[in-house]
Amino acid sequence: MTTTALLLAAADLVAAVLLSAVYFQRHRRRDLVVAFLGVNVGVLAVATVLGTAEVALGLGLGLFGVLSIIRLRSSEITQREVAYYFAALAIGLICGLPHTDLLTPLLLVGLIVAVLVVADHPRVLSRSRHQVVHLDRAIPDETALRTELERLLGGEVTGLTVQQLDLVDDTTLVDVRYRVRAAAAPTARPADDARADTPAARRSDEDGTGIAFADLIGGAR
Repeated sequence: MTTTALLLAAADLVAAVLLSAVYFQRHRRRDLVVAFLGVNVGVLAVATVLGTAEVALGLGLGLFGVLSIIRLRSSEITQREVAYYFAALAIGLICGLPHTDLLTPLLLVGLIVAVLVVADHPRVLSRSRHQVVHLDRAIPDETALRTELERLLGGEVTGLTVQQLDLVDDTTLVDVRYRVRAAAAPTARPADDARADTPAARRSDEDGTGIAFADLIGGAR
């Protein structure tokens, strides 16, 4: 192997570990960390062998296509985890294929990792939610259904798809996308309002001391 190939292999391992660390810190699934690293190193090894053999580049791309459609039937994975799978595959393939220069593949690997770090950040589109809701009554009217979902979920429904409307069992299964409302400012407690209207409170406010001082020192309420 050339020096460039060794440097790319080292960069691949660093990127794969960083990608897995970002995923685990945000989603906490140890089994998929093992899968990401295993897929990445496996693709790197196979791409390296294909790059040193007398084979066409199309065979390597075909291998990437075959590996990309593999799905483990033991458990369902989310679209975010699919993105991490593709990233692990792409990084291994980029670093495994032969290159004449070192800068281009390193920039591509860095771009893949940076995009996932930013796109999967908890603060990006943090108010958007997705749920499949099973209601205990049939609601054929979309406007009434939207109103009921917004009441239950406490947010603004941005899209909904009725998956099942059962008029016999009186149920509705709906796939809903919604945006949670911003946190409302805390309101004054009724006890505070009543206490603030007492003669003692009014005298305290007139003196400039304020009723909060008595609360601070543990005075009588």
